[in-house]
Amino acid sequence: MIGHIRKTLWRLLALLAVLAAVPALADDPPSPAELAKIRTGNAACLACHSEAGLKKPPKDGMDLKALRKYLVHADTYAASDHGQMACTKCHGDGYDDHPHAAKAREELSECQDCHARKAMRIERQFDKSVHAENLSDSFTCATCHDAHTMALASKLRDPHKIVAQDNKICLDCHDSDLAFARIAPEKKKRPPIDDIHDWLPNTRLHWKAVRCIECHTPAEDKLSLSHEIQNKDKAEKKCATCHSANTSLNARLYRHLATEEQHKYGFINSVILGTSYVVGATRNPTLDFGLIILFAATVVGVLGHGLVRIITTRLRRSKKND
Repeated sequence: MIGHIRKTLWRLLALLAVLAAVPALADDPPSPAELAKIRTGNAACLACHSEAGLKKPPKDGMDLKALRKYLVHADTYAASDHGQMACTKCHGDGYDDHPHAAKAREELSECQDCHARKAMRIERQFDKSVHAENLSDSFTCATCHDAHTMALASKLRDPHKIVAQDNKICLDCHDSDLAFARIAPEKKKRPPIDDIHDWLPNTRLHWKAVRCIECHTPAEDKLSLSHEIQNKDKAEKKCATCHSANTSLNARLYRHLATEEQHKYGFINSVILGTSYVVGATRNPTLDFGLIILFAATVVGVLGHGLVRIITTRLRRSKKND
């Protein structure tokens, strides 16, 4: 009941935000002077919430054990999608006091406060996902996405970086008994992820090369990242989906590079050839045709040579007999 009310409120707020053209949706990047001011303000937070702050606390009597759970790497945050935002944009008045107020987390801004339109689309997808079946009340954006580290795939661009970031989200939970128990306490045992994927050759190597969502999201959602995570019964298990000349990877994982790279070497999957090795996907039709012609010419040459040898041999024998 509470989850339903919360979803209804989210939708209402998102609709109002869209109708009112929320400024946050159209904010321009900060100017150099504004960004410098933001960096100065954030440095005050990072004086505590960093490895340096943990090693040399700026104040006496700090709870270092608690602080260790909330460390932020300055460079990683600067490179993230929120890297040009002030900490105070999301962390409200409750964080002004040191130590922070006991209920400070209740004053954290919600993701949909800025991402209203996206939240409406994602919520429709999430409601059909396997995560929504039993975890809809406890699952939030922050369950998977760390606002201090996440970066859009279009910004990362490098497929290896995209895979490392996105699969870490999945594996941090599904490959960890501790994290899985925290998210899904009603389940007595975490399903062994290697056993579930025992049909997939070189499973761990696949997880380093492609994202879990390549197989665990609807096949029709090729051009956008879907939050409709599907269970093992609905997941893609056809190897040819990726391992073919029409590989879906070109339209999904590699799509941020494909536009500028696809004609560089004269064939559609050049971007895959330049960044990875996907059996069956790095095919050059022109080269294939040339090799077939060369093979055919070789066979014809061998057969022709043999035929000539047979004819000349018979001619010699016939001359001897004459």
